[in-house]
Amino acid sequence: MQYVKRHVRTLHRVAPVTNDHLAALRVAISVAAPSLLLLAAGRTDLIIYAVFGALTGMYGRSEPHQLRLRHQGQAALVLLSGIGVGVTLSVNHIHSWWLVAIESLLAGLGSLYSDRVNLKPNGPFFGILALGACASVPTAVPWHIALLIGAVSSAFSILIGFGGWVRSRAWNRGAARDAKPLRGPRRQRAVVHGARYVLAVAAAGTIGVLSGSGHPHWAMAAAAVPLAGADTPSGIYRGIHRVVGTCLGLVIVAVVLFPWPGSPLTLFPGREAAVLAVLVIIFQFATELFMTRHYGLAMVAFTPVILLMTQLAAPADPAVLVIERAVETVVGSSIGVLVILLVRGRRRPVPRPAPRNSPPQGPTPELPAQR
Repeated sequence: MQYVKRHVRTLHRVAPVTNDHLAALRVAISVAAPSLLLLAAGRTDLIIYAVFGALTGMYGRSEPHQLRLRHQGQAALVLLSGIGVGVTLSVNHIHSWWLVAIESLLAGLGSLYSDRVNLKPNGPFFGILALGACASVPTAVPWHIALLIGAVSSAFSILIGFGGWVRSRAWNRGAARDAKPLRGPRRQRAVVHGARYVLAVAAAGTIGVLSGSGHPHWAMAAAAVPLAGADTPSGIYRGIHRVVGTCLGLVIVAVVLFPWPGSPLTLFPGREAAVLAVLVIIFQFATELFMTRHYGLAMVAFTPVILLMTQLAAPADPAVLVIERAVETVVGSSIGVLVILLVRGRRRPVPRPAPRNSPPQGPTPELPAQR
């Protein structure tokens, strides 16, 4: 009983504040600047590419400036790869099974790359999320324009992340040498971890396609969430947080998108796109504020970010969005947890302690000659 109580307390425990507002402010600025520029240009349908590029700012939040610069550059490669592949699939109208196959493969490769360079947040989650989201909306501009928007937004977020160095001018030369080669047991763990991603993402996507869902990529992204946990319990916690946080976030989405007298969209007729764009910026700030303190609370805010910017890019029936998001999240998270429990790497052998009365191991010391 005490064991169960301890895990229940862990589920709802909120970690202490550690300058989270500074990291959240950096990400909010990174998202706000390109989003507001696109809003002023009347192209809110392109905000989705700017936001995914700006998520580069979520990496290396508490690291020294030069290490953050290195990791954010590596994270930009993951995110821009997701945007580029997703836009390519969208332009060529490639969906369903090809999307499942490509996203599953890139999830495994992204996991290996993330483990190789020691990215934090860990794993390829944001990369495959960008891939699925960009593939699911029609591309209203040439593919290179969409990728350029993501790249400029990513570069701006890296500039914001490195901006603090101008004030402190502290440079730790050894901090940039963070990546370690995948060798021996570390390589084996990384390969097993990547295989987990391939299996979980493929299984979730397969169920999503067979069920006839219009957004199987949501199930694939949800399946990747538990796999980023440091161990089995933390992976299960993340799966539970993902489901509960998403469902609570969908309540916020319903309040914003559903037509009712007090809806924000009803209060500002003719300015619906502007309202949604501003809400995306606000919710992204709240997401980063709780990302390392409580994943479930972060998901309450991140769910509106994804759905509102998807609505800006490709308007759809809000009821369908909410229902499919809830179902795909439950399916994907459950599969991710199941893969954690079923697919495990080889455990290190634990040496058994020698019996108390056993002779010491190793060569027998030479006795001094008798005189």
